[in-house]
Amino acid sequence: MGAMNVSLPATIETQAHIDEGVEWLVSNDPQLAGLAALVDQVPLRRSEPGFASLVKIIIGQQVSVQSADAIWKRLVKCISPLNPEMFVQCGEAAWIEAGLSRPKQRALCALCEAMESRTLLLDRVGQMPANEAIVHLTQVKGIGPWTAEVYLLFAVGHPDIFPAGDLALQNAARQGLALAERPDDKTLRKIAESWAPWRGVAARLFWAYYAVQANRNVMP
Repeated sequence: MGAMNVSLPATIETQAHIDEGVEWLVSNDPQLAGLAALVDQVPLRRSEPGFASLVKIIIGQQVSVQSADAIWKRLVKCISPLNPEMFVQCGEAAWIEAGLSRPKQRALCALCEAMESRTLLLDRVGQMPANEAIVHLTQVKGIGPWTAEVYLLFAVGHPDIFPAGDLALQNAARQGLALAERPDDKTLRKIAESWAPWRGVAARLFWAYYAVQANRNVMP
C-alpha cells in the first residue's frame, strides 16, 4: 500500500477528511470494506486541544465511557473555568465531589504542575512529530501511551495515530478481522501498519464497528 502516493491532510479537521480516509482504507483492504459497510458513518469526533481535553481523556482511563462522562460532568460543574490554576485552587474537596479517584487526582495535579513549569508544552505538541509528541506527553506521571495517543488523535487531529492498547479496539479487531484471539498491543500495532497513513481513521472505523456490534458507545 503506497503511503507515499497519498495526499494526507496535516490534521483531520472535517468529516470530509474522515470520508477520504475511509475511502482509501476500504479500497486498499477488503476486510475494512466489510466493516465500513456495517457502519452508517465513521464519526469525526474532534475536541478543542488544551488542558480540558487532556483532563477528559485522563478521566476516561480504565473506566467505561458512561462512568467517564458522569465524572466529567460533575468536574466541570465543580470547577469552572476548568484550567490548571482553578483546578489546583478548588482543591481536594472539589476533586472528591467530582468523583476523581486518588490516582487520577495525582495525575491531574502532575499535569497542572508540568504545565505551570512549562515542562509540558501542551500548546506545541501539535507541531511535533507523533513519536516526539508521545514522548513529550508521557513524561508526565499519569499520562501513558494510550492517553497521549487518544489526545493526539481527537484533540490534535493527527491522521496516523492508532491507540493499539485500547481494549475496545482490540476486541473490534478480533471480531472484525476474524482473529482467533484478541490481539495485544504489539500485535495490533503490527496489523495496523498496513493502514498507514490513515491509521487515525482506521481506529475510528473500528470503534464505530465495535459500537454497532456492542450497541453502545465505546469511543474514548
